[in-house]
Amino acid sequence: MKASTRRVPVSGKMQLFPESAIRDMSLLADELGAINLAQGSPDFSAPLAVKRAGAAAIRDDYNQYEVTIGSSELRRRLASKMKSFNNVATDPDEEVTVVCGSTEGIVDAIVALTDPGDRVVIPEPFYESYIPATIISGARPVHFRMREPDFGLDEEALKDAFRSRPKAIIINTPNNPTGKVLSGEELRVVADLCTDYDVTAITDEIYEYITYDSKRHVSLASIGDMHERTVTVSGLSKTFSVTGWRLGYVVASKQLTKAIRTIHDYTTVCAPTPLQRAALAALDLPESYYATLAKTYDKKRRFMLSALEELGFKFSRPEGAYYVFADFSEISNMDDYDFAEHLARDVGVATVPGSSFYQGRAGGRTRLRLTYTKKDATLKEAVARMRKKLA
Repeated sequence: MKASTRRVPVSGKMQLFPESAIRDMSLLADELGAINLAQGSPDFSAPLAVKRAGAAAIRDDYNQYEVTIGSSELRRRLASKMKSFNNVATDPDEEVTVVCGSTEGIVDAIVALTDPGDRVVIPEPFYESYIPATIISGARPVHFRMREPDFGLDEEALKDAFRSRPKAIIINTPNNPTGKVLSGEELRVVADLCTDYDVTAITDEIYEYITYDSKRHVSLASIGDMHERTVTVSGLSKTFSVTGWRLGYVVASKQLTKAIRTIHDYTTVCAPTPLQRAALAALDLPESYYATLAKTYDKKRRFMLSALEELGFKFSRPEGAYYVFADFSEISNMDDYDFAEHLARDVGVATVPGSSFYQGRAGGRTRLRLTYTKKDATLKEAVARMRKKLA
């Protein structure tokens, strides 16, 4: 009997999707009981007022579909925040959309704005979701390297990338994994090129409130007339330690927003209704909350940097976010994936291999990303384990 043949049942583009090193290392941490410094998820509580507001919303029966673009009250509050903090004036009815996390917002933006074959400029190193989002849309990534060791903007490399005539560029500041905060001057270079080449910018600003050493977050949309050609994406996850709530938002001009809202509607319908109510309580926290947030993370940053330096790691001091992109080349000759597995299995600390933040693992082979968004006791135990095995 002739053997039957069957077509491969999954899409060919799945072969282009990289494995998530962050998820893999987090699963390995769970399996081994290692301290998880791989995933940027706090092991401490969200603000009590925010948790109470979420519980009250469920109890008060805010449990059905919300308007797909987000509650009008929350959109108005987000527009106010964009004006006061980001210096971006926006219309809550026509230009603000509430989505299921900033990751969804970025996917919605890329799918809505690009066609198959369009080019999307993605600086390296990059957060891992940008490549799958581009693949889903059928667009093609165009990469350029940020300048090492400080991971500042390499203007000539950026200009070369724009010569490929891209449709969009993704800008992430404060940056994951490097902690780089792009200056106003660097962002003006991006703005000028976007204007010259008619390119739309998609900005990932999820760590906007977490900056150090007098660095100040600047939104690209606040520069000149860039609001008209910028999709600003942010969310509540990092600022209010509610990474599991998946609450994000997208701010863009009316024309861009209309397309993004269509993708959002057919993808997730709406963000969780009771959590949108809780978001109002989060956004009503006093200004002192944000100063305390940055100060708390700065203390954790200083502790981790001191410990890593003592252990022989090299790094550029993160200016924002809550990661260290550390070079271990003076500690081990291992490949980054091997060294990360060694740390997880033999030391009891999970990290992320640095090359996972580069296309085709073409860079970062002597680096690891470590997060310090943990309780002080957790960080001290992680350092103690590394001192015992690495020192």
